[in-house]
Amino acid sequence: MALFILGGVVVAVFFEVAHLAGATNALGNFDTTTGGEVEMFGAQALEGAGRNAMCRHEVRLPIRFVPATHTPCVRSLNEVNSVASRTPRSGAHRIAVIGGDGIGPEVIAEALKVVRAAGVELDTTFFDLGGARYLRDGEVLSDETLETLRGFDAILLGAVGTPGVPPGVIERGLLLKLRFSLDLYINQRPFAGTAPGHSKPHDFIVIRENTEGPYVGEGGVLRKGTAHEVATQGSVNSRHGVERCIRYAFELASKRERKHVTLVHKTNVLTFAGDLWQRTFDAVAAEYPKIATAYNHVDAACIYFVQDPHRYDVVVTDNLFGDILTDLGGAVSGGIGLASSANLNPARTGPSLFEPVHGSAPDIAGKGVANPVAAILSAALMLDHLGESKAADAIRAACAKPTSGSTIAVGDEICRRLHG
Repeated sequence: MALFILGGVVVAVFFEVAHLAGATNALGNFDTTTGGEVEMFGAQALEGAGRNAMCRHEVRLPIRFVPATHTPCVRSLNEVNSVASRTPRSGAHRIAVIGGDGIGPEVIAEALKVVRAAGVELDTTFFDLGGARYLRDGEVLSDETLETLRGFDAILLGAVGTPGVPPGVIERGLLLKLRFSLDLYINQRPFAGTAPGHSKPHDFIVIRENTEGPYVGEGGVLRKGTAHEVATQGSVNSRHGVERCIRYAFELASKRERKHVTLVHKTNVLTFAGDLWQRTFDAVAAEYPKIATAYNHVDAACIYFVQDPHRYDVVVTDNLFGDILTDLGGAVSGGIGLASSANLNPARTGPSLFEPVHGSAPDIAGKGVANPVAAILSAALMLDHLGESKAADAIRAACAKPTSGSTIAVGDEICRRLHG
């Protein structure tokens, strides 16, 4: 009942602020003229990344496309691994790029263009994964491709999801498999903007536990399809998983000016999982006496995100509540088209993954109207992770002023701002 009510609150809030979200306001077709050193392409709009990726600067950067395995007429797995493991050019960050579906390739092309305009050298390899690939040959994410991805410094993803693919196939087979297998246990989503009805801007970050909770798939179905069907869906919460997430939130808050952490849960109803979260939160908080703390039930947090977002600095919560709250956070911070995210492995035992919060928006794919700012800001989070914080800050500053135009025009304008 609590989750049902929560869903109603979020839907009501989205109706209130939906006018803020959406694509940019001018049409434009993706330029398919290439200028990079292209070995192989197969990802629609990413073919257009060549000339535009240089932001009209004559810098030639290698662009490679590596299809996932099990496709006729493509490289063997050994060849794929050879490409992925070869020595990169000096100073270049090795980035696996999954353009994905719908508007994903379009917005990722702009993100790469802006990163390069900021002066960061990338060695990019493109992977053909997503709903369209699944419909074509049944590939979601093979173990072989996963092992290849482990060898990169980071993964940049556009969006995945295609009509005709059954629910859960791509979400569990690609996104969750990457999160679980690469131990991307932190989902970090920053929100800065001015909420509807407010004149003062807010600036807070949501830290979402990213590898546990209901998303692990514990549960089952009995008597499916009958009048007596029973379905269960469990939530898995370990002390280890909860503590490392909460500790990350406190470490982050210790570096911010306000030094405040709010735990969001539903401890009055979810008394087992909630108790674990609360006790762990209190234990970690005792180690950080200079960090102020608070607690909100998740339904109350939905209200505060809209009515009083300024109360928050760092919010820490579980997987499901974080998923819901961060969509709402995007809606009250200028629109989902501005919402960025980082799926982090802070231990750096594998690559971290960066992606915009928005979906693949197949209804506007190929029309050149998708807002690429969320993808660009996600790439800035990637640069923070790679030690390129100066370039990341420059990109965020260039994105701060609203920009209109086609997908490509927005990217071009942000590049222009980077160069004064």
